[in-house]
Amino acid sequence: QVQLVESGGGLVQAGGSLRLSCVASGRTFSTYAMGWFRQAPGKEREFVAAISWSGGTAYYADSVKGRFTISRDNAKNTVYLKMNSLKPEDTAVYYCAAEGAGWSKPRSPLEYDYWGQGTQVTVSS
Repeated sequence: QVQLVESGGGLVQAGGSLRLSCVASGRTFSTYAMGWFRQAPGKEREFVAAISWSGGTAYYADSVKGRFTISRDNAKNTVYLKMNSLKPEDTAVYYCAAEGAGWSKPRSPLEYDYWGQGTQVTVSS
């Protein structure tokens, strides 16, 4: 069992930056691939970024590529999402997720076994 707790969301002006953190419980964090997803009101949950258990492989949605960076610190059981050049369309609840049984489709929310409660990111224009 893995419990995930996100933090770092908030209100920011367009062009600004935020860094989200997701802390995982349990001793096996380093064996899980991790992902960030987001969900805006009235929209489906969408993939943002994902990182392999070692941190050696990362994937990004086209809409955030070049602006967002996912990273992890296995010693701290934490995955991060640094978000730069934020846009109003980035406004959403951001969720982190953990996947521990294989990682064939890192962009699919169905791939992930555990989810956090989410943190709100609001970007004003």
